[in-house]
Amino acid sequence: MSEDPPSTCTKFVSYFHLSFLEETQRGHVIKRREQKEKGQALVEFAVILPVLLMVLWGIFQFGIAFNDYIQVTSAAREGARKAAVSRSLGAGAASSAAISAAQAVAPDLHLSASQITVTPANNWQAGTDVTVTVKYPYKINIIGRVVGSGNLTSSTTMRIE
Repeated sequence: MSEDPPSTCTKFVSYFHLSFLEETQRGHVIKRREQKEKGQALVEFAVILPVLLMVLWGIFQFGIAFNDYIQVTSAAREGARKAAVSRSLGAGAASSAAISAAQAVAPDLHLSASQITVTPANNWQAGTDVTVTVKYPYKINIIGRVVGSGNLTSSTTMRIE
C-alpha cells in the first residue's frame, strides 16, 4: 500500500505543533535572557552611581558657595547702610559700627574685621560716599580635591546722611 500524501489539515497541525514548540523554547530562552539582564542592570547602575554622586556633590558644593556669596553681598550692603547713618558717632565709631553690622548679618561666615573695609570719601561729611567692601575666601571641593577657590568680594557704596 502506498501512503497518501499528507492533507492540508495534517500539514497545518504539524506546522502548528512545531511553531508551538519553537515558541515554548523561545520563551525559555527569553526567560533566561531576562534573568541575565537583571544582573546587567545592576552592573550598569554600579558603574553610573559614582558619576551621579559626584554630580550631586558638585551641585551641593556650588550651592554652598552661592549661599556664601549672597551673605557676603548682604554683609556689604548692611555695613554700608550702617556707615551711612552713623556719621554722628564720629569717624572711628562709625567704621566700627559698620564692621559690627556686617558681621552681624552674616554670622555663619565668621567674618573678621580684616575682611571688612570701610572707606569714607571726605572724613564722614554729609553727602559724600562711603564704601564697604567684604572679602571672604571660598573653596569648592569634589572628592577631596579643590576644583575652585578664590575670594568672594562685594562692595556697596552709599551716601552719608
